[in-house]
Amino acid sequence: MTSRPAVGVGPWPGEWPTDASGELPAHLDPELLREGDARNVVDGYRYWRHEAIVADLDTRRHGFHVAVENWEHDFNIGSVIRTANAFNAAAFHIVGRRRWNRRGAMVTDRYQHEHHHPDVASLAAWAAARGLPLLGVDNVPGSRPLEGYAVPRHCILLLGQEGPGLSEEALAACQEVLAITQHGSTRSINAGAAAAIVMYHWALQHA
Repeated sequence: MTSRPAVGVGPWPGEWPTDASGELPAHLDPELLREGDARNVVDGYRYWRHEAIVADLDTRRHGFHVAVENWEHDFNIGSVIRTANAFNAAAFHIVGRRRWNRRGAMVTDRYQHEHHHPDVASLAAWAAARGLPLLGVDNVPGSRPLEGYAVPRHCILLLGQEGPGLSEEALAACQEVLAITQHGSTRSINAGAAAAIVMYHWALQHA
């Protein structure tokens, strides 16, 4: 029986790296070098300090934001945020309850910028002040097919929670509501999956 490979990497082998002055580079974490790095990060960020990773990501954040309504403490929010990290979203926004289920995020929320809005009106005002169109994602009557839609480089993608979808208030606040065309019998797809599809659609056009 083969054993599953260890997660991450072990302690740094051999002499630690140094910069031009002979010191440990500022972005590296001596504890991780000494103990190993089992975090959920790409290999290029192994042994990096957390704040150094965030700073590096900030130099190349993409132009879209992701917002999620959080009225029922939906577990899928964590999945949405994890995907937002994978596509290096500018930030993620939680609308409604400030507390949300972080398990599905797999700690990736620590590398993102988080904003909280008590209601949709607050999110809409925040977006308007920055010139960011609010685009809803829901398969409701009157929504536009995502396929072929030119998503703006700078925007906020707003998703509802699993089950009820976007609230009436959210639908009214959106400049457009986009729907993912489906070809089976189910009425809707998982909120986390829908978020991933929309972010990938944005990346195909702009990343």
